[in-house]
Amino acid sequence: MTAGPAPAGPVRRRVAVSGVVQGVGFRPFVFALATELGLAGTVTNTGEGVLAEVEGRREAVEAFCRRIAGDAPPLALVAAVDHAPLPPTGDRGFAITPSRGDGPHRTPVPPDTATCADCLAELADPADRRHRHPFISCTNCGPRHTIVTGLPYDRANTTMAGFPLCPDCTREYTDPADRRFHAQPVCCHACGPRLALVVPGRPAVEREAALDGARRLLREGAVLAVKGIGGYHLACDARNEESVTRLRLRKRRGAKPFALMARDLAEIAALVRPGPVEEELLTGPARPIVLLRRSGPASAVPEAVAPGSPDLGVMLPYTPLHHLLLAPPGPGLLVMTSANLSGEPIVTDDREALARLVPLVDGWLTHDRAIHVPCEDSVVRVVDGEPLPLRRSRGYAPLPLPLPVPVRPALAAGGDLKNVLALAEDGYAWLSGHIGDMDDLATLGAFDRAAAQLGAVTGVRPQLLVVDRHPGYRSARHARRALPAAELRTVQHHHAHIASAMAEHGLDGRRPVIGVAFDGTGYGDDGAVWGGEVLLADYDGFRRFGRLAYVPLPGGDAAVRRPYRMALAHLWAAGLPWTAGLPAVRDCPEDELVLLRRQLERSLNCVPTSSMGRLFDAVSALAGVCPLAGYEAQAAVELEAAALAHGPADGYAFALRHEGGVLVADPGPVLAAAVADLGAGAPAGLVAARFHAAVAGLVRALCRAAREECGLETVALTGGVFANALLSADCGRGLRADGFTVLRHRRVPPNDGGLALGQLMVGARAGGPGAG
Repeated sequence: MTAGPAPAGPVRRRVAVSGVVQGVGFRPFVFALATELGLAGTVTNTGEGVLAEVEGRREAVEAFCRRIAGDAPPLALVAAVDHAPLPPTGDRGFAITPSRGDGPHRTPVPPDTATCADCLAELADPADRRHRHPFISCTNCGPRHTIVTGLPYDRANTTMAGFPLCPDCTREYTDPADRRFHAQPVCCHACGPRLALVVPGRPAVEREAALDGARRLLREGAVLAVKGIGGYHLACDARNEESVTRLRLRKRRGAKPFALMARDLAEIAALVRPGPVEEELLTGPARPIVLLRRSGPASAVPEAVAPGSPDLGVMLPYTPLHHLLLAPPGPGLLVMTSANLSGEPIVTDDREALARLVPLVDGWLTHDRAIHVPCEDSVVRVVDGEPLPLRRSRGYAPLPLPLPVPVRPALAAGGDLKNVLALAEDGYAWLSGHIGDMDDLATLGAFDRAAAQLGAVTGVRPQLLVVDRHPGYRSARHARRALPAAELRTVQHHHAHIASAMAEHGLDGRRPVIGVAFDGTGYGDDGAVWGGEVLLADYDGFRRFGRLAYVPLPGGDAAVRRPYRMALAHLWAAGLPWTAGLPAVRDCPEDELVLLRRQLERSLNCVPTSSMGRLFDAVSALAGVCPLAGYEAQAAVELEAAALAHGPADGYAFALRHEGGVLVADPGPVLAAAVADLGAGAPAGLVAARFHAAVAGLVRALCRAAREECGLETVALTGGVFANALLSADCGRGLRADGFTVLRHRRVPPNDGGLALGQLMVGARAGGPGAG
């Protein structure tokens, strides 16, 4: 009788997993998977991800290697799995071993994640020991990015280090079968953190009394500072007009819309009608503010919530404290806006909050868990059924973005408005959260802290600094002082916008695109203020194919704040009279009218601009929609609202001419037709609708001309003007009907919040020529 083959002995394999694999329950998952397959070995966190060694039957080890990515926890994003054979050691059993802090640190920290359904069920269960605990979390939810102080991701390297685990939490933390096995933010009523309510002139109260007191104050019309995950919010009852108006005055908010936080979807049913994608965003783990078209009566919320805006910015609760605060008998709809004076960074420090917010609030609902990384709420809207980010921050930062080509270790400084910086190396970029406008020392300090924190968790040591080409940008000057030894490269503003759209769509740059970059301001290569550009661009460079005709920008920022000045400048450039009955003429004071005419005639402080953003301002003021702007893009936002209220209309027509090898779009005929409509008594909504249609038609005409000349079929729509959903949707539909492939932003904003990604791709490519 012939003996069969001897049974194969055990095999051992080293398995290294990179990606978002710390802080998401990955080690417990590995433990459970190995145990299920009967494997021995270990798993640990390292500076680069998760490292496992498994030993057992060959088929079980192979199954482990197959399933480690496909069966990963819901919050994990596995970038790569590398494995190599090892000699068997005869291990028995499987264990989670202490994290290794040696070696490079290059594992992504996960973003903060909304409270999961399991934790919400426990929060509402009177029999559960975490019933009504404002900081309930598990491996599937809770704070991550904002509490991490270092890597590897362990409790000792978070702001939870100061809250020792009680015996019950310790048992859960060390039980492989428990949902909180190695969940670093795990805590309960016994461990802390603890709520406190501070009201001037009253003794501070804690825990449940603090929550009850806060809800009572909100019902009574108070404005509260509420400490969240990434900073303090200012909160008030959104249906109390007096409270909302008081908050707007105290914050010096002007007419800029407030964001709303609603108890649930039912709470907003009378205000907006979210579609399936919008509902998914509202209820998903990131929980951004979602801009939704109003659908209910204007009286559904006070006008002071979002004056003149066609949208309401709505989010649902994303922390257990929010759920408790919004539960009955508290108000079901709150204004929830960043706790700062307009233009300043969000407040995160408790002592700073108690000092700086005194003029703004009637009390503070705070707690004793520190916020290590400031993080504003993200803002998203949906265009043609796809998300369009307007601010990428909480819930998304600092997830890495894969790059289509490798880059050198670099820091990109972004822009001066909506600043976001980025670090990158090899095939990934890490963008900071929203920092803000670089116009004061506080924001510059926030830039430095964001760069240091991102460097600490990514391990990137920049050899290269990439900045905007504008010689006066504060972001560029400040970054140069912070990295004096780094090689410097500059990138033209609109080239960076287009490169950003190309990068997020995975284009390697071997073939140019038709880049339509419409925004308010960008330094042009000829010294003019660009902003209505069609560039034929790849990562190596660009050619200016088309632009708006230059008009004078009288007084720079003064024209931005007073759109009627831009309207009058456009009329002057088009040779159209300043007829007394026109709203823009009527809204300009008589003495200013005289001075402005003299300024334009003598070209005093009148830099030429091709800005599409300023043309939107001009038409908005010309039609009497918005003569004065209290916040960035207010005139354009209100012009879009007027167009939506009117409905579709036939468009005006731009005149096209060639000038110095560039196709120039002259808005003169558009303005003349708008003046004629207004003179005939046309409503502002008709003018707004016809203007939007004119711009969409111009985009189609310019792109068709570029295709005829160069054979290019891919169009990238970018720049802050394309945050306008009506325009973006019309352009997208028209271009697709013309046979173009249309790239719109889906991972970074079209505005300057996405600029750093494009700067990296142009300036930092390994082996690329750059743009310095």
